[in-house]
Amino acid sequence: MARQGYNRRVNTVHAEQTLPGGQRIQLIEGDITAERVDAIVNAANADLRHGGGVAGAISRKGGPWIQAESFEWVRCHGRVTHARPAWTSAGTLQARHVIHAVGPIWGEGDEDRKLAEAILGSLRVADELELKTLALPAISTGTFGFPPARAAALILGAIKDYFSTNPASRIERVGIVLLDLPALELFRQRLGS
Repeated sequence: MARQGYNRRVNTVHAEQTLPGGQRIQLIEGDITAERVDAIVNAANADLRHGGGVAGAISRKGGPWIQAESFEWVRCHGRVTHARPAWTSAGTLQARHVIHAVGPIWGEGDEDRKLAEAILGSLRVADELELKTLALPAISTGTFGFPPARAAALILGAIKDYFSTNPASRIERVGIVLLDLPALELFRQRLGS
């Protein structure tokens, strides 16, 4: 993902699927920092140091509060795990919260389980915060090197699994926000399966 892609155009919904419980999954081309949702998910590292990629874009656009709150989270709770994301305010972003999910680094072992845990954990935190709308990136597919096609199947599968096992979830809509059309097409191919 190229940094210059953030904030370059208006976000556009390219595909949508309504699940049996009524929740909607949307595939959105654009900038996650521009999403008007209750929370955006940050592709974070375990120390919540938001330097580059999605994390850097969120921190730069949301202002210094996001990084300050992230450091405070780690100081109080320790390093963030795959299964238990952290959350902070969203600073000056249009969202209310940022959920900081730690995806796996490709090659570290057990990546599929760790990526699924990051997605499931993000949805769990959103429900704990009583949120209705959520936007997330293709976690781990940038700097962390997770193969995008494999990530698409795992991310979509985890979202569907979460809603099938949590029918009382208050979440109404999950948008997967992608910077480019090739990534969007990989997700679109797997959305219906």
